[in-house]
Amino acid sequence: MKTKYSLYLFIAALLASCSLDYEPLDTYSDVTEGMQQDSVTVVFKDKAAVVSHRQTLLNLFRNGQEHWYLDMLLLAEAHSDNAYAGAPNNETTPFEVNSIEGSSTTLNRDWNMHMGNIAQANKMIVYVDSVKDNTLTEAERRQYKAEAKILRAMIYFDMVRIWANVPLVTTVAGDITAETIEDVYPAYFPVQSDALTIYQQIEQDLLEGLQYAPANNVQDKTQITKSVARALLAKVYAEKPLRDYDKVIQYADELAADGFDLEPEYGDLFDVVLTDPNAPPSQANKALEAKLRNSRETIYEAQFFPGNTNWVTWMFGRKLDDWSFWFDFLKWITPSRDLIRTFNSESGDKRYEQTVVFYECDWNMYYPADNYAFMYKCRSGYNSIIKLRYADILLLKAEALIGKGDYPGAAQIINRTRARAGLGNLPASAASSKEAITKAYLKERRLELALEGQRWFDLVRLDKVEEVMNAVFDKDEGRPAQVMPYTSLSYVLPIPQAVMDQNPNLVQNPGY
Repeated sequence: MKTKYSLYLFIAALLASCSLDYEPLDTYSDVTEGMQQDSVTVVFKDKAAVVSHRQTLLNLFRNGQEHWYLDMLLLAEAHSDNAYAGAPNNETTPFEVNSIEGSSTTLNRDWNMHMGNIAQANKMIVYVDSVKDNTLTEAERRQYKAEAKILRAMIYFDMVRIWANVPLVTTVAGDITAETIEDVYPAYFPVQSDALTIYQQIEQDLLEGLQYAPANNVQDKTQITKSVARALLAKVYAEKPLRDYDKVIQYADELAADGFDLEPEYGDLFDVVLTDPNAPPSQANKALEAKLRNSRETIYEAQFFPGNTNWVTWMFGRKLDDWSFWFDFLKWITPSRDLIRTFNSESGDKRYEQTVVFYECDWNMYYPADNYAFMYKCRSGYNSIIKLRYADILLLKAEALIGKGDYPGAAQIINRTRARAGLGNLPASAASSKEAITKAYLKERRLELALEGQRWFDLVRLDKVEEVMNAVFDKDEGRPAQVMPYTSLSYVLPIPQAVMDQNPNLVQNPGY
């Protein structure tokens, strides 16, 4: 027992020096938390502190471009057949050639940032009801807690699809002292829960959040709303642990009832416009604006404006609002030849020119320098980042119909997105069998959602990883050599080794 206690004290010292950051100091201060009031720790001093933390939560997606967006594209696009990693280094190349290990700095960053975001959501969920400020109404408390639960579900949905078995943290860890270490140890060093348990918590959070979250705001798609919960529920019920095709259809239909629909022009979702055609080139950053925000198709997005522009755009190619800004190094998420060939197999597909662009550059790793392909869906500092859009959910409804044997119904949905892209209807033969309609469906999702962080998860969900990824290296002449074959163990990624070194209760995923 003495040895165990000494270990606890060692861990406490470790935490005091540098340890896991489950409670980031985003809005914490001696004003808003840590105070003692009648022997009770006051986390939120008053309504203003709660409202401030709510805004912190609403800003997480916009401010977390690195782990919410950039790294998700690396994982879902460069780790699939849609893209090359782009800039070859230890951070990116393993995703491209299937040599990912627990030493990945990208996965370590993503794990810690996601867990930090969960801690921020938990803070609202756990403490909002105890705020002693009568100006904070019961309706506001319910709404803020509902928003935080939907946000927590969104974060865990990303995590469980990446790692499967992750710690389920729904409380806020207390302070470590010699007296409390036995009680708080599990909170600081949580064990993993199996994927089904994580999915059940996600489902519970979304259903509870759906009750009290605000309705869809057609003028502000940065809010966490009932529609966000419905979109996530549709995606969750399409996944294997909780697969329920009737509920996928239900929530897709409820989104349509909320007013969501496809935008008539696909390019409006990603394009920019000149606000001042006469502005000189030196003022280009003042002459551009996103063509469309808060579209009828967007369910949840991050928006960027002068003074707070989208920094991640220059990681993919040229910033149209600043043509030469950091255009002197290899960019991430380079569209693959296999993706380009797939676009070219559908003559006249309008989505191609909105997804891939060619520039002259100073490098020639994947393409000739005078005609180099770049990711084009995030092309300026003013582009929104769309986390959830209706086309994704609509196509998931088609997937559900396939699962229920309604192949003509699935084809009708696929034909809707094809029509917007300027393409004709699928041939009748495409709906003649499950194999045929599934092939058409996967191709349509690939083209509709290309370079938006969906492809890898589509392959995993439909058990197509081995079939697709073990074949692409031979037919895509631009792709570096495959290091490891894809197997059933490739469907989830390794727990970061640095995280395991800090938490002895974590167990590595099989195969790593």
